[in-house]
Amino acid sequence: MSGSSSPMSRSPRAHSDEATRAAFRFSDLSGYSYKKRLTIRAASGLLTGLIRLLGSTIRYEFEGREHLEAAAQNGRIPIYAFWHDSIALATYAFRGQSIVVMTSQSFDGEYIARSIQRFGYGATRGSSTRGGIGALIEMIRLMRNGYPAAFTIDGPKGPRHVVKPGAILLAKKTGHPIVPIAFVPSRSWSLTRSWDRTIAPKPFSRARVVIAPPITVDPNVDEAGVEAKVRELQASLDALDQRCQEWRTAHNNRSWWPAWGRRRLGAPPLSSRP
Repeated sequence: MSGSSSPMSRSPRAHSDEATRAAFRFSDLSGYSYKKRLTIRAASGLLTGLIRLLGSTIRYEFEGREHLEAAAQNGRIPIYAFWHDSIALATYAFRGQSIVVMTSQSFDGEYIARSIQRFGYGATRGSSTRGGIGALIEMIRLMRNGYPAAFTIDGPKGPRHVVKPGAILLAKKTGHPIVPIAFVPSRSWSLTRSWDRTIAPKPFSRARVVIAPPITVDPNVDEAGVEAKVRELQASLDALDQRCQEWRTAHNNRSWWPAWGRRRLGAPPLSSRP
């Protein structure tokens, strides 16, 4: 990563049992046709290469790092929550930390799982519509063994930027805090044909990572309490989005031309701009 180092760097953990090792290795593709097996391998390799290539040119800047430190105190382990559209930025920013992510039981989910595993992530298979309970149980077990977790909180298919309860339920069962995070690049493309309008940072841009205070969930909370926590997480991520957009606007309004260049181009001096 160019620029600031990863916020909570860890050495990869030793995966001590077979079930844990399964989360960090590629799954068996024998259930797919030969053509689909080739496609999964090619797509995961291409996605990995693109994230690695772009990520190595991005300068990450972290705001709210102290909230990560607070979430990891007293033996607690963070549950990261961010939007699906930021998956490329998040994958590179938090690589190599043995974070476990829930990926969907689908063709797309398989090549995404293989790609993130190459960056040191674990993957449990499931989503809000298919296999989610089993994947959540596996995440609970992995967190009890010391592994942090992460959710693309509006995935796998949206609605875009609408919080789903997976992270809340995991926090309730484990007692670990949720850490809301938002990402914004200074310059980017948006994949408008995808449901989440995936953000792809442009090479050599900056990326702001804004972290909110941890959210805790009482293990005895009822269904109404879970819904209240979903709203709290939604409000936190919405506020982070606003903060990110303010940073991007301020960053891109700056002029990087030296004074002589501004005079030559007829631009007003920075001090005279509104």
